[in-house]
Amino acid sequence: MDFLRKKLDEIRKPFNKGGKFEKFAPAINSIDTLLFVPKHNTIKGAHIRDGVDLKRVMVTVIFALLPAMFFGMYNIGYQHYSQLGESTDLLNCMLLGATKFLPMLLVSYGVGLTIEIAFAIYNKHEVNEGYLVSGMLIPLIMPVDFPLWMLAVSVVFAVFIGKEAFGGTGMNIFNPALIARAFAFFSYAPKMSGDKVWVVDASAIDAVSGETILGQLAADGEPARALVTGASNASWSVMDMFLGFIPGSIGETSVLAIILGALILIATGVGSWKIMTGTVLGGAAMGLIFNALGLNELMNFPWWQHLLVGGFLFGAVFMATDPVSGSQTEKGKWIYGILIGFFAIMIRVFNGAYPEGMMMAILLMNVFAPTIDHYVIAGNIKKRKNRLKTA
Repeated sequence: MDFLRKKLDEIRKPFNKGGKFEKFAPAINSIDTLLFVPKHNTIKGAHIRDGVDLKRVMVTVIFALLPAMFFGMYNIGYQHYSQLGESTDLLNCMLLGATKFLPMLLVSYGVGLTIEIAFAIYNKHEVNEGYLVSGMLIPLIMPVDFPLWMLAVSVVFAVFIGKEAFGGTGMNIFNPALIARAFAFFSYAPKMSGDKVWVVDASAIDAVSGETILGQLAADGEPARALVTGASNASWSVMDMFLGFIPGSIGETSVLAIILGALILIATGVGSWKIMTGTVLGGAAMGLIFNALGLNELMNFPWWQHLLVGGFLFGAVFMATDPVSGSQTEKGKWIYGILIGFFAIMIRVFNGAYPEGMMMAILLMNVFAPTIDHYVIAGNIKKRKNRLKTA
């Protein structure tokens, strides 16, 4: 590391104050702070001294995403080879998955960080680490066959409109990764529909359905009824749903991998267990209500299985818990999470054109998160005033 430190110090000399490339210092500083602890320290004033900074928080989330990412890469290969009736050994599946996912990851980081650095240079401030997580999340919530140029355009929209337009990291009211997915869904709907065979070469498959579970349920046909009743001819078992051997966006299929990520976030205090739990409770409550009504296959789908499919759990763990766009108060986190789960299942059932719901539910509650916190704080102030009156 000493060699790398000396080499980086040598490279950055022209970027130091008074150097030829001084105005481009944020670009080289972003690489420095990514590899090493920042050199600046708090030396005066009343500040909290803590080893946990924004970079460490972002890196923790990246580590929590790794189980879902690696399984998603494997599942790309698994879905491809299983549809073709070929061997699904680990190495072949991972290699095929890597050839599809890594280019998406490189495009996401390359385009997003270029814009971030350009804004930092223009505004003369350091590059924030916030995009480290968004850059990973965006390809994980996209279909595996999503064209790279569409992904790049979605990233540009998310960083410009979803983040920098509000002032950058810490100022955005919407989750940038979900803004990218929303833009992709409304701009390139055929590529986001999930009704294509999920193999790299779709021409090699004849008469095989590649719809997701929610897509089949929305169609309300025989495959949907088999899923609801758990018949032997159902496309997937509950264990498939839990482990993740089902079609879907790259990082959203494996409940087991997502739970591992959730445990990392909770153990490190980075993710709010209250928001996660509230989201699950809200989704379960809405699912039970629809099970009682039972007017179509989506309503009849067992409430607890609603929590296993689509982007529900991934959204609850990695999206709803975004500390910038979510609720900040402790009571507000419960309300925020419960409403996200409640609306996610409601949108799934009533929006036939988009049988998912999690994206729209989180974006909707991003808007109302400040309002929730406002009334929670107002309620606390009122209680304190009442205690003073009776004292």
